[in-house]
Amino acid sequence: MRTITQDNQGGTLKPQARKTISCLSCGIALDKRHRRYCSIDCRKSLRTRLNMHTGLLKALNAKYACFYFTDLLIVMDLLPYGATCLSSFIYPRSPGRKPGDDFIRMAAALGTLWWKEKKKTNKQYLASRLVLNAAGKNTESGQSIRPLELKIPAIKGKPFLQLNLKKSDLESCEYQKLIKQMFRKEAKKHHPDMGGDPAAFRKIHKAYQDMIEWAEHPTFINRRGFPDRWFYNGNQNRWVQPIPDDILAGE
Repeated sequence: MRTITQDNQGGTLKPQARKTISCLSCGIALDKRHRRYCSIDCRKSLRTRLNMHTGLLKALNAKYACFYFTDLLIVMDLLPYGATCLSSFIYPRSPGRKPGDDFIRMAAALGTLWWKEKKKTNKQYLASRLVLNAAGKNTESGQSIRPLELKIPAIKGKPFLQLNLKKSDLESCEYQKLIKQMFRKEAKKHHPDMGGDPAAFRKIHKAYQDMIEWAEHPTFINRRGFPDRWFYNGNQNRWVQPIPDDILAGE
């Protein structure tokens, strides 16, 4: 797994380079054919397992949570509403089992602990306090679990690539000017009067028209999460997969 670091401002999380690339759902080594997961089914399987136990996170009043793993451990960092420090639940990996299976085992153990205390005291807050006190002591500030927030242009297809633009370029306040500049630059290369290929020029012109249409009524999608951890948002009560590398790179 990669590690992530936080800058001095708090909240801007950046992936560090890793020597080996592993599936972010099961941890097996990936070859060049795969980018982040060994298969779509593997990714969906872990997400299903994580979402099966959001009730535990609601009982613990979680604002945010992260799940990640190594070859030896699974880790769930949790930040309750109103808290300033993290609660870290760290469990050993089971030989031959996937991280999702180990997560279910950990969640079941924590859920059992919560329900026993709830039946004993008839107080939900006491049950939640008992479970949180059972977490590992974490000296990190709750800021370290604040998710990276991205504003992604919502564009059908990828016409911006035809103009050698990145999605991150469209976050500029002068994106309309930039679109026109890049179109003129590419048009000079491919215009038939300049010896260019007519088919290539038509694609560039169509991409320009699509981008201008988007620029007149721009729409964006907000994404929150981490580059190498599964992220839980208490407001939405669901887990989301790590943010893809191409989105982080603004491609």
